[in-house]
Amino acid sequence: MQRWRGYDAAPGGWGRSVVTIGVFDGVHKGHQATIGHAVARARELGVQSVVVTFDPHPAEVVRPGSHPAVLTEPARKAELIEALGVDVLCVVPFTPEFSRLTPEQFVHDILVEHLHAALVVVGGNFRFGHRAAGDVALLERLGKTFGFGVEGGPLVAEAGTVFSSTYIRSCVDAGDVGAAAVALGRPHRVEGVVVRGDQRGRVLGFPTANLLCHRYAAVPADGVYAARLIRRGQSEPLMSAVSVGTNPTFSGRERRVEAYALDFDGDLYGERLALDFVAHLRGQVRYDSIEPLIAQIEQDVARTRSALS
Repeated sequence: MQRWRGYDAAPGGWGRSVVTIGVFDGVHKGHQATIGHAVARARELGVQSVVVTFDPHPAEVVRPGSHPAVLTEPARKAELIEALGVDVLCVVPFTPEFSRLTPEQFVHDILVEHLHAALVVVGGNFRFGHRAAGDVALLERLGKTFGFGVEGGPLVAEAGTVFSSTYIRSCVDAGDVGAAAVALGRPHRVEGVVVRGDQRGRVLGFPTANLLCHRYAAVPADGVYAARLIRRGQSEPLMSAVSVGTNPTFSGRERRVEAYALDFDGDLYGERLALDFVAHLRGQVRYDSIEPLIAQIEQDVARTRSALS
């Protein structure tokens, strides 16, 4: 898969293409269906498939301070999109200037002049251009003017719930990582660099990796989880009991993500790790002494083995 920074990176001899556009945070089942449809149509037409996405999230530019929790970091999102068979990932820098493009300018500059779109595949709620003034109906009219077709990507739903990034964020925020996994088609992942914490886990006999996550990362609700810990260069993940929260037993105030890797004896400091959250085990509890806390952690470890075995 080719990766372009900006649509003006398209080569001069670029032919026609099938384009799909969106933030695609999470690359969930709905996104997979839309992107997969674009890839299939591109192969039918014998042209390149292009996914256009944006960085940073448009909300942060249009309404500063409103950045939603991020389900997939840029590198992970690119990996997931590539796995769908896409030919080109075009990441457009979303600047204040770009946000002021009218719908007509958006279509002419990106889809016509640079990407030479033969077909554009979008979701039914697709909006584009300054103040999100453009919708699918306008895109279809402009397509007739400029010579490209427009097709809607299929909605994906189960039990009456339409899968969306907003829905998945609400699941993660509630700690329902099981429901999030159903919509994503895989466990929800949180990434971060291991930094030194208070090292209380080591004293208790359960040394943890304290993850410094991206400030916008979609971290699950406070509680204890069973997760798979992925290290770079390692093919087999480690079973991990993960605590998210403030360590109320020790009157903590800073919210942390701490992973205890089962059956692992080594140093993870400085490594960038990923945690795939599989199951919510319990909420966060404050204990009056260390002994019941240790007993509870032992139970958490046993339940983690059971959940991940």
